[in-house]
Amino acid sequence: MKRSMILRQLMINRDMKVSDISKQSGIAYSTVKSILENGTGKASYINICKICASLGITPDDLEHMVKENTIHELQISKEDSELLSKYHLLDLHGQQTVDIILDRELDRTTQAKESADTIEHLQQQLTIRSIPPHFYAYYGRIAAAGTSVEFSDITAGVRAYPENEINKNADYVIGVNGDSMEPEYSDGDIVYVQKTDHIEVGDIGIFQKGNSIYIKKAGENGLISLNSKYPPLTADDDRIIVLGKVLGKAEEN
Repeated sequence: MKRSMILRQLMINRDMKVSDISKQSGIAYSTVKSILENGTGKASYINICKICASLGITPDDLEHMVKENTIHELQISKEDSELLSKYHLLDLHGQQTVDIILDRELDRTTQAKESADTIEHLQQQLTIRSIPPHFYAYYGRIAAAGTSVEFSDITAGVRAYPENEINKNADYVIGVNGDSMEPEYSDGDIVYVQKTDHIEVGDIGIFQKGNSIYIKKAGENGLISLNSKYPPLTADDDRIIVLGKVLGKAEEN
């Protein structure tokens, strides 16, 4: 049995495509395709080793399969065995004709599968994009320290996001200013917020202390930054007001 035929059969049996072997082996797609279709005669030993590795065999395994004229590890069915027997009863011209047809049909099937995968991917993208957007009041990058503005005066417009499990209960979005909540929230991030006047200890929320707006984690005795270089905030003379609970980060398109 030809080496290229064995490699093709192994590829089919593993539900792989030429592109999969190319990616795993690091060999150009056109080179892999040529080896599988035209034979291994002109292929370098290194490329054969890489293709074998991507199929989970060694070059010695391949040579053993060639000498034994079969693929033991594939557990060939009775039907396949009968087809192989018929193939070996053909003369050289007949075998070459079958090889041509097999190569053509394998190429057609591979291309059809790759096209189907592409269509499925595009359909998934269209489904994602077809979700109606939900509009949220957007407050600028003020969720940090030292903003010195009233919360009711900082509406910066609206932002639209497809509704998902994270934002389905959100009432508005707000921008993060500074690095006090890294690594979870960074400067410039936008977060979904659910309006509430109470959150549990350990939750991350939006708070007002005096004229400043903060995104912090609620602690037992104050507001905690995730970045350890920032000390906790306590009420002192200014009462801390809960403005909302942070639900998560908004992914920007």
